[in-house]
Parts: sequence; structure tokens; C-alpha cells
Amino acid sequence: MIEEENDDLTNEHNDEPQETITRVTGMYKDWFLDYASYVILERAVPAIEDGFKPVQRRIMHSMKDLDDGRYNKVANIVGHTMQYHPHGDASIADAMVQIGQKDLLIDTQGNWGNILTGDSAAASRYIEARLSKFALDVVYNPKITEWQASYDGRRKEPVNLPVMFPLLLAQGGEGIAVGLSTKILPHNFIELIDASIKHLQGKRFTILPDFPTAGIADFSNYNDGNRGGKVRVRAKISQLDKNTLVITELPFGTTTSSLIDSILKANDKGKIKVKKIEDNTAAEVEILVHLPSGLSPDKTIDALYAFTSCESSISPLGCVIEDNKPLFIGVSEMLRRSTDNTVQLLKQELEIKLGELEEQWHFASLERIFIENRIYRDIEEEETWEGVIAAIDKGLQPHIKHLKRAITEDDIVRLTEIRIKRISKFDIDKAQQKIDALEAQIAEVKHHLAHLIDYAIAYFTRLKKEYGEGRERKTEIRTFDDVDATKVVIRNTKLYVNREEGFIGTSLRRDEYVCDCSDIDDIIVFTKEGKMMVTKVDTKTFIGKDIIHVAVFKKKDKRTIYNMIYRDGKKGPSYIKRFAVTSITRDREYDLTNGNKGSFILYFSANPNGEAEVVTINLRQAGSIKKLKWDIDFADILIKGRASKGNLVTKYPVKRVELKEKGVSTLKPRKIWFDDTVQRLNVDGRGELIGEFRGEDKLLIINQSGIVKTVTPEVTMHFDDDMIVLEKWMPKKPISAIYYNGEKALYYVKRFLIEQEGREESFITDHPNSQLEIVSTDWKPMAEVVFAKERGKDRKDNLKINLEEFIDIKGINAQGNQLTKDKVNQINLLEPLPYEAPEEVHADDLEVIDEKEISLEASEKKNITDDSLDKDDEGQTTLF
Repeated sequence: MIEEENDDLTNEHNDEPQETITRVTGMYKDWFLDYASYVILERAVPAIEDGFKPVQRRIMHSMKDLDDGRYNKVANIVGHTMQYHPHGDASIADAMVQIGQKDLLIDTQGNWGNILTGDSAAASRYIEARLSKFALDVVYNPKITEWQASYDGRRKEPVNLPVMFPLLLAQGGEGIAVGLSTKILPHNFIELIDASIKHLQGKRFTILPDFPTAGIADFSNYNDGNRGGKVRVRAKISQLDKNTLVITELPFGTTTSSLIDSILKANDKGKIKVKKIEDNTAAEVEILVHLPSGLSPDKTIDALYAFTSCESSISPLGCVIEDNKPLFIGVSEMLRRSTDNTVQLLKQELEIKLGELEEQWHFASLERIFIENRIYRDIEEEETWEGVIAAIDKGLQPHIKHLKRAITEDDIVRLTEIRIKRISKFDIDKAQQKIDALEAQIAEVKHHLAHLIDYAIAYFTRLKKEYGEGRERKTEIRTFDDVDATKVVIRNTKLYVNREEGFIGTSLRRDEYVCDCSDIDDIIVFTKEGKMMVTKVDTKTFIGKDIIHVAVFKKKDKRTIYNMIYRDGKKGPSYIKRFAVTSITRDREYDLTNGNKGSFILYFSANPNGEAEVVTINLRQAGSIKKLKWDIDFADILIKGRASKGNLVTKYPVKRVELKEKGVSTLKPRKIWFDDTVQRLNVDGRGELIGEFRGEDKLLIINQSGIVKTVTPEVTMHFDDDMIVLEKWMPKKPISAIYYNGEKALYYVKRFLIEQEGREESFITDHPNSQLEIVSTDWKPMAEVVFAKERGKDRKDNLKINLEEFIDIKGINAQGNQLTKDKVNQINLLEPLPYEAPEEVHADDLEVIDEKEISLEASEKKNITDDSLDKDDEGQTTLF
């Protein structure tokens, strides 16, 4: 062991020079801190003043040095930048390509790569660049730039560039340093300018990211770009036909190559099923995903979001450098500081310009005095330079009272440098006009300084007008609905059961096949003894002997109703009950009987839509029993909680229970809502109520493109952006439409019924100029035609039309009746005429149970009678 204290280290008796000794521990500490500080300040994190990292700032400075309006080879720019940046050409070239791909500061030429496909740029010797007009306008002004020596002291480089725009927010920034990182997402050019103007006006503003790859994003947890926020981004996926999906926009941070790889990986794992993938991406994204026949496109879209890179999460972290220290702030504060900094830079520019104009005015006034009063003649007799200066100064004194500052020797020297030719051709009127123009400019600059905020607003407005074209928002803002992976995953394995021995699993291939399932499903199992358990699917799991029912468990499923008759104890009475299983704790055994020893199930059925069958009870011959056989209808039994005791069937021994007649659903029609914020259906009461749906009921969907279809409502459905009608379909209710026939250049009216349900059909012509004007599903729709004014004629009065009387109901492919031959300005849909719609009559209408009552009955029963049965439930955390 080395002793840290050693008297010899002091070298008190040695006269030779001694080096300072530093302990190794101290060296490591100092070196690490130096390295960490260097990486944070000089490599990874952008400055708040101009939004640049050092390498980016040096690239922009070098490009300004080389700028002559023409393109320069990137290799030349990289070499020039190495005079300021000591880290090699590779880092400079990579940083320059990243700036160029953002299409804001650099005007590129050649192959600069593709942010959509992930293709890299060509070698720097093959591509060229120059500064964009925007960069020249907002980034540079050497008069207000603070300079410092370059790393080798040979040149000067800017400390910060005088950027008069929230550039960091427009371009975004990302970097990983020692002990910290930054991830600032890119924002929309126009929205940033609008937000800056609002800040200057004292108004509140909100800014959200906008990605160059477009896509869809949920910013509900953005948290202003601070630590802890999260942004969910998705690809834009639509259905091309029943077997093809098309991806047209990418989530930020993803390329077509990585996206396709993730889809293939999910396919290999069995999460989704894909037949073929085609990548047709060029200037725009187009990835075709071909599906096997019979696969639901809607579920596949959700599966792509759940199991592939079609959806990802981004965690923003706003970290910038201010005064050589890292600063963690949100994007709103970044914009405020950038805007305030822009105001100060504009003020400096105006003050410098004012000083220059006043100097020009001062010398122009001196020049006029000097020439107009022929003061130059006073120096003819002078023999020395000092005498010349004194003579001119003396000659100017009577005429300088209106000047704004004193005359200096430099002013007099400049007067002596005026050429004779200029003096001989001096025009007093033109000189005065120049002075007047300068005074007008000075007054204008002073006005801008006095109204600096208005001047800054005008500056931002000019930027928006000159450079905002084509920079509209690309990323669609939405609120995402959570995708339940268990509902959309492909069932990629098979479930088996050994009922006698009590095993379930995916590896029991020699035993009874149950159903297909996925490797993330939960399985619900019932045994003859009245026990129930929900467990995760596995290769082999022991549940309990004499299994009577196995199925994939659906969370929060209130529609699957279990009908059961059981005997309580060895010689006890028999009970009948109906229940749903909505919340459980995984791998916990539940007793569905009263818990007495010897209890077992006499009859059991699982009904996915709440069906209630009729069963026959057969008793054993015992004693003086007169009635040994009778029927029981489960529809007469209320649905209660799984722990309820049930209704008494008989106190005598039951020989067997037989199914006599299958029943119909006893649940009320399901209410379905449409939530416009997430563009999804739900049964939770979110959004607008569409209607109550039975098993055979359909949804009617009409798109602006003239496409109509009827579909079975499912919560996994996706809807097109141009959907204009979404309602419950009534087969006898006609659809009325007015459309423009592009081939004949006329408007037509048609009314029709959908005859082929489940099929997608177009009810307007396929001519490219044909378009749907209005569509109505009212019984008696009314429309108003507004005619256009024709030259030389009076405008015709508006025409109101009862579409029911205008045309009879015809086939969906009929052309319809011509609306008018006159030129039409617009067509409006009016309030329909009153009509009492016929009530829907169903043959199976009977006393039914509302789904909400299931949960209510369960909770009431638990509070009143089931305390003793479920005391062990108290304090138990449920899984669902």
C-alpha cells in the first residue's frame, strides 16, 4: 500500500528544481470535469442566443466568408471551416448535411440524402451549397457581432451569430453530453412567427412541434418540451382496398427502411400477418402493405401501431447553454427569450444605422458649407498643413450652429480630400435634396426606435410573407386512443387443454384443441368443483382437475354472461346463477359456489352476447317426490356478481341437467359513441352518441368522394379523413344526394337505398371532375340552389327544392334527374321537413338486462350478502 503522507516528497533538503506533484485521484477528477464541461459547452448542446452548436456556428461563418452568390463544393466549405473547428472534416461534413436537410439555412445542390428513406448524402466533393436568402437575411450582421479568436489564434470567429429568429425551435436540436442531454423538437416556421408576434403583443401563445416527415402526433403530454413530457407519433396509414394498406407519412425519427424492418420483425414474431411489402418511396412516402385474405385491415392498422415503429414515443428535454452553463427551460420560454433577443438586435441595428445616417448628414452639411461658402479659397495662402486645418476650421465656424456635433480634425481632413472636379460641378439643389433625404431617413429610424415593438412585429410579418410560403404545418395534431394489444394481436399460437388432469397450454399438442390465441393473452378457466382462474398463456400450466371451460379472457367484458347450476356441498341444495367476469386478479383461484366441501357444477355455459337458454332439470327418484322433471329458463334469472349465491333450484338431488332450447340475447342493444378527437368508436360514453346497436345492426358511412358503405361497428375501426356521414343504418331510409357530373358539366339529384350491405360503392360518376355537393339521410330533405349571375342578365332568385318530391327512389347506380341548366353558384342543405319516422320493431324484443346493471347488481350483492364469501378480497390489488 502506498502511503499518501511521505516526508521525502517535500524535498526540503534538495536544492534542485522540483516539479509539482499531483495525486492521481485529483488528476482524474479535474480531467473528467474538464472533459465533461468541454463536451457540454463545445460539442453537444446549442446556445440559446443563436440556436447553434459550435460546429454549426463555424459552418455558417465559413459559408459567409466564402459567399459570392454562387454554389461552393461542400468539401471546400468543410476545409475552410477547419480553420475554426479543430475536430476533423467528418464531423463538419455530417453537421453540414444535417443543416442542409432541414431546408432552411442552406440552398443545396446535388444528392444530399433523403430523410424519408435514410439514404446518406453523396461525398462532400460531389455536392454543393450556398447560403439561402433567409440565412443571409436573419443570421448575419458583422456590425453587431461579438468576435473571439479561433482555436489557434490566427482568425476571428463569432461568439454568437446575431440570429433574429427562433432558429433553434424551427430546426430542433439533439445532443448527448456527459451527464446530460438535450432533445428540442422542430416546430413550424409560420407558427413560430405568429407566436413571436403574440408575445410582442402581450398575448398568450402555444407552440407545438411540426415534423418534416409529417405523420400524426399526440401532444397532450408535451409539457412545453420540458423534462418528463412525452410525444406520441404515428405513421399515416389508410386502407387502399380490403387487402392492402398504404403508409403515406412517417413518424418522426423513423425512415422507410427501419419501418419496414420493424413490420417484418413483428410478422416473424407472429404479432401481425403480412403477405408482402412494397416500398415505392421517392419524393413522397408510399409503402404498400399487402395482407392475407380474410384479415381485418382495421385490426391490422392498430396492430401496426402496437407492435411496430408505426408508433413511437419521443421524450423532449429542453436544455440550452446560457452564460457557459446548461439551462433547462421549456420551448415557450425559449421563444420568449429569442423574440426579446431579436428586439434587442433590431434596436442595435437601428442605433448603428442612426449613427451612420447622422454621420452622413453631418458630412453632407459640412461639404455644402465648405463648397457653397467657398471656404476652400481660404487655404490658398497657407504654407503648412496646420495652417490649412486652422483656416478651414475658422471658415466653418460662422455656419455650423445647426450641426448636431462638434467638428473634428478628421472632418476637416475629409474636406481637404474633396476633388476639384466635384467642387466645380457641385449642385446646391442636389446637395440639399440629399440632406433632406437623410433627414427623412433619420426621422424614420428614430420613429422605429421610439416604437420598437411595432417595428419588431413588422419585421416578423415581413419574414412570414417573404419566406412562409410552402412552410405550412405538415404534422397532423390528434389525440390518440390507446391501442389494446390483446385485441389487435394476431393469434399466432394454439391453446390446448387436458381436462381430466387439469392442464392448459400451447405445448399440449396431443390433447384437446381449444382455440387460437396470442402469446400475450390471458386465459379464463372453470373447473367442475366450481373454481375459476385467469392466468397468462404459457406452454403448460396446471389449473385443477376436471376442467369444464377454457377461453381467451377479455378485460372489462360485460357482454359475456356465464350461466351456471351447481350443488352446494355433498348433499346440499342446488342453485342457479348468471354472472359476468369483469375484474379479477391474475393467478388467483375464485370459488363460484358457496365454498362448502363437495360442491360441484351441474350445468355450465358461456354466452358471448348474454344468451339465455332453457334447460331441463332431472331429479333422482327419492322418497315421495312427485315432479322429477321440469324446465328452467335462464332469461328469468337476473345477472348478478360472480360471488352471488344464486336462486334455489331444488333441495333434492339432481340426476342431470339437459339443454332443451338455445336462447337469444338478454342484453339491451349496445350504445356506441364516436369520439371525434381520436376518430374512434367507443362504448364508454365519450363523444357523440351514434345509436343503440343489436348484433345485426350496421353503421352507415359516406365519404366526400361519393363512397358509401355499411359496416358492423367495431371499436377497432378506422375512418377516412373525408368522412361526412356516420350514423346507424336504417335499410328503409333513403339517401339523397346532389352531385356535379364532370362528364356532362351539370348537376344531378338522386335518391337511393343501399341494397348490398357490407359492400363499398360509389354513387357519383368516376369522372375526375365529378364531385359531391350535398348528401342527406333525412326522410324529407330540403335544398337551396343559389344561381350565379350571368353577364347581361339579372341574377335568378334562389330555388328551394324538396328532394323527396323532385325524384323517386332509384338504384344506387342511376344517374338521377338533372337539377338545372342554369349556372349554379352554390348549393345549400336546408332544415328538413317534419316527418314522423317509423319505429323499429324487433321480433326478439323482450325484457332485457342493461350492461350497466350487471356491475350494479354485482356491487350491491357484494355489499349485502357476499361479505363472508370474499373477505379475502379485501386489500387485494386487482389486475384489471
